[in-house]
Amino acid sequence: MLNGKKIVVILPAYNAESTLEKTYREIPFDIVDEIILTDDFSSDYTVSVAKKLGIQHIIEHQENLGYGANQKSCYNKALDLNADIVVMLHPDYQYNPKLIPAMCSLISNDVFKVVLGSRILGKSALKGGMPLYKYFSNRVLTLIQNLLMGQKLSEYHTGYRCFSGGILREINFEDNSNDFIFDNQLLAQICYKGIEIGEISCPAKYEKDSSSINFGRSVTYGLGVLGVSLRYLLQKIGFRFKLFASCKVSKTL
Repeated sequence: MLNGKKIVVILPAYNAESTLEKTYREIPFDIVDEIILTDDFSSDYTVSVAKKLGIQHIIEHQENLGYGANQKSCYNKALDLNADIVVMLHPDYQYNPKLIPAMCSLISNDVFKVVLGSRILGKSALKGGMPLYKYFSNRVLTLIQNLLMGQKLSEYHTGYRCFSGGILREINFEDNSNDFIFDNQLLAQICYKGIEIGEISCPAKYEKDSSSINFGRSVTYGLGVLGVSLRYLLQKIGFRFKLFASCKVSKTL
């Protein structure tokens, strides 16, 4: 716990056998209370490694449901455990688990309700091995999203996120996509509610075992991101339709 707040770390996993243990070993268990791993029907030994590590809560999907569905399972379980703070950490060892205390501190001290670990703040992204085309597309998409959504985030695409449990209970994330666009929908929902999002610089590591999506899916993801941001803008200026095709921002919309 931190300042009396229960901290739960969620690990949405898919074929993370080779990186899970390295990620797990660097989690600061002096403040983290529980770990949840959801395996989205991996074809490797991710679940076996998780059991060997003694991870308390392991959820196994019986078919591959998608990245967004994986997160939904994690978040629902964390809320069932009465988490005050939920940290989403990809188990591919791309993000530094040692930043968990800093991120959680900002929430436990009521500075922010949501904190992102940004690979773009500072100069760590390219130095850490982020492919140039990914860096460029990240910067372009983030610029457009900030303009459409009236925000000033350094990136919307990080897999390292920290939420107050209260915010997750307010957001209807169940109606979001089961695919990669889930992350952006969730951030758009939070921004729509007027919640300020904090960021800290996070060194990124891109190794051969780090998870990634191919170019074709990256294009689909990029178009989806732009669609989310455009619907956000249209909803803000008065168009009365669902903000997202597959999601409700809140019961008032």
